[in-house]
Amino acid sequence: MHALADTAPAHGGRRAGVVAWLLLAPLALWLLLFVVVPMAGLVVYSFCQRDDLGRVVYDFSWENYARVFDPIYLKILGRSIGYAALTTVICIVIGYPVAWYIARQRSPLRERLLLLVMIPFWTSFLIRTYAWIAILKSEGLLNGLLQFSGVVTAPLSLLYTPTAVVIGLVYAYLPFMILPIYGSAEKLDNALVEAAHDLGAGPIRAFSHVIIPLTWPGIAAGIMLVFVPAIGMFAITDLMGGAQVPLIGNVIQNQFFRARNAPFGAALGVVFTLLFILTYALAHRRRRATTA
Repeated sequence: MHALADTAPAHGGRRAGVVAWLLLAPLALWLLLFVVVPMAGLVVYSFCQRDDLGRVVYDFSWENYARVFDPIYLKILGRSIGYAALTTVICIVIGYPVAWYIARQRSPLRERLLLLVMIPFWTSFLIRTYAWIAILKSEGLLNGLLQFSGVVTAPLSLLYTPTAVVIGLVYAYLPFMILPIYGSAEKLDNALVEAAHDLGAGPIRAFSHVIIPLTWPGIAAGIMLVFVPAIGMFAITDLMGGAQVPLIGNVIQNQFFRARNAPFGAALGVVFTLLFILTYALAHRRRRATTA
C-alpha cells in the first residue's frame, strides 16, 4: 500500500507534465514558425550581399552592419529613438492618470471606461490615420474651429510636420500604455497607500515611493509596447509626416521594396531587434531594482 502511495504522485506528475507540454505545443509551434524562423532568415540575409542585378548573393560579410553605422543612418536611428522616447513620455503622462482613474472606479463605470479605451481598435488603423489627416490639414476641422473662434486668422501648418507625426504616434499607441498600467493599478491595495499616509508620507512621496514602485510592472510593459513599435513605425510618418520625417522603419521598408537591397534592410532589422532586446533588459533591470 505504501509503495502504491509513493508511486502515485510520480505518475500523476508525469501525466501533468505531458498535458502541460501538449498545451504549450501550439504556442511553441507558433513561435518557431513566425518568430524564430523569420528571425533566423533575417540574420542570414544580413550577412549576404546584393549583386549588380539586385539578386542576393550568399557571401558572408560584415559590410551591411558597417553601413548601418554610416552617419546618415545613425542620424535617422537617433531621430527614431528621439521620436519614440517623446511618444513614450507623452503616453505615460497622459496614460497614467487615465489608467489610475479607471482602476479606482467601481465595476460598471470601470467597464464602460475600458470600453472607451478599446473603441479605437474597432476601426482600421489606416482609417483612423486618415481621420487625423482630415482634422489637421489646412482646411480641416481643427483649423476651421480655431479660425471660427478667432484664435488664429490664417490656417496653421500642422499636417506633414514633426508635430503631426508625434500626434499620430501618441494616438496610435496611447491605449497600449493605458491598459498595462491599468492592470497594475487595479491590483494595487489601497491599504498600502493609506499606510504610507499614516506614517507621515505626503501625496508626492506616497506616489513616488509606494504607488510608482507597485505599478512599475505595468509602466514597464507599457514602455515596451510603445517605445519599440514607435521606432519602427513607417505608416504614420508617411501619411502624416508626408515622408519628410523618415524614421528607421521607413528606411527598412524602402530597402526591401524600393531599393531592392534586402541584405542591408535585414541588417537594419537585426539592429532594430537588438535595440528591442536592450530596451527589454533595461526595463527588466529597473523592475528588479524597484521591487528589490
